[in-house]
Amino acid sequence: MGTYLFSWNPTKWPWQTYEQSVIELAEGFAVTKNMRCISYKNIKPGDRAFLTKVGNLPRGIIGSGTVTTIPFESPHKHAANKTVHRVTIQFDVLLDAYKEPILTNEILKLGNLSAQNWSPQSSGISIRPSLVDELEAVWEDFVSSAVNSNFVRKFYPK
Repeated sequence: MGTYLFSWNPTKWPWQTYEQSVIELAEGFAVTKNMRCISYKNIKPGDRAFLTKVGNLPRGIIGSGTVTTIPFESPHKHAANKTVHRVTIQFDVLLDAYKEPILTNEILKLGNLSAQNWSPQSSGISIRPSLVDELEAVWEDFVSSAVNSNFVRKFYPK
C-alpha cells in the first residue's frame, strides 16, 4: 500500500462545500473528493491519502483517508481542452483549517519528517515509505490529543 500527499490551495481551487464536508464527516456521513494526482501511474484503490492545505496560512495537514478509485481523466478546471488525472478520496478525518488546529508544517518539519516536502506544488505525490509510520503516529496523536479543540475530541475520540 502506498501513501500519498494531496495538496489543496483554497485560493486557486475553491472547495465550495469544504465547511459542510467537515461537518458531514463529523456527523458520520461519508465524504469524498476528487483530487488531482500527479502519481497516477502508481496510485491505486486502498492507498492511504493525506490532504495538506497550502497557500495562505494556516498550512499543514487537514485530512486523511483512502483512495477509492483508479486514476481517471477529467477536464482541467482552468484550461480548456486539457485533462488531468484524478482519484477519489474517502476521508476518515477532515479538519476545519479556519476554526480548528491543524497539523502544521512547523510540526511536520521536526525530526525525520523534515525529509518530506509538506507543501508541494503538485498534488498526489508519494510520501517517502520510510516516513509513513512516523507520520501516521504523529497524525493519530494530533487528532486524538487532549490539547486539541473540543471539536476534535468530540468527533474523533481515541
